Amino acid sequence: MSSTNMNLLTITTSILFCWMFFIILMERLFPYRKGLKFFREGFWVDLVWYTIIQSYFLKILIFDYIIQPINHSFDWSAYQFVKHWSVPVQVLFFLITHDFYIYWFHRFQHANKFLWRTHEAHHSGKEVDFLEGSRSHAVEIIINQTIEFLPIIVLGADPAVLPIKALLDAVFGMFIHANIDVKMGKWKYIFNSPELHLWHHANYQEVFHANFSTKFAFWDYLFGTAYFPGHKPGNERENWGLYYDFPKDYFLQHAFSIKRFDEKKLLRYKWFAWYYNLRPNILKKITHWIEDLEHSFMVENSSMTYRRTEQQENKEKNESYNHHSEHIK
Repeated sequence: MSSTNMNLLTITTSILFCWMFFIILMERLFPYRKGLKFFREGFWVDLVWYTIIQSYFLKILIFDYIIQPINHSFDWSAYQFVKHWSVPVQVLFFLITHDFYIYWFHRFQHANKFLWRTHEAHHSGKEVDFLEGSRSHAVEIIINQTIEFLPIIVLGADPAVLPIKALLDAVFGMFIHANIDVKMGKWKYIFNSPELHLWHHANYQEVFHANFSTKFAFWDYLFGTAYFPGHKPGNERENWGLYYDFPKDYFLQHAFSIKRFDEKKLLRYKWFAWYYNLRPNILKKITHWIEDLEHSFMVENSSMTYRRTEQQENKEKNESYNHHSEHIK
């Protein structure tokens, strides 16, 4: 990777983290649903398993074992019509064409029983926030990101398009799922936003086949799938997510897409109960450890404050005594 591309990757990564902190701040200041905790249900699964671990390994699989072999197996020079376009035009081209594809693939996922199995995990969260966009089945990611990034490479796009396109994906992904009460006005007919997409994650029959857009909301308006009743879905758990029980564990969520099962019934097996409670028990221990540290710090701080106060009082007494003795003399 050239130094120019490395610098661009550094810039896009920095922008992404700044955007993430901005979104988190807006969620705290202007929540769409009040009372949602930052460390909400499923937070660590979404962050650790989906955002970090799954993204890392699927990136290797998609680029090194799918896209690159296809790129090197054929001569694509006759098809590289974007090669001489400017970078902004290339980005805009792939942004619109991929978003058009995503709209229809997303729509098919909601209409097809098999494809729904690859998408239901994304709808399983009862407490939707900026991190919800990362919760996607591995098969769904492999399909979508291969179709997204393969054309960018084989059609001869500038290397800068990849990190820029990936940045825009992440920016929009966090924004449309963010728990932010934002009003887009007339812009909602062009760009997707929480006020439209959060309805898509609501547990209502009328929105199961609505609001499929990712970046550009005009697809929904153009193809008649926009749904915006002018009020919020509600703040109860039953207003959000799936209407049926869904596993909370990363591996069980993927297993559930292949074979339906009841988590509670499986708990009668000791090995499953051990695995099922392993992560919560570890988190409890970490929480208790942090609480013990905080308690020790508070006790130590109180003790130091008491000692300083006692020393100050003794000092004042000694000064008062000395002053009194000198006055007698």
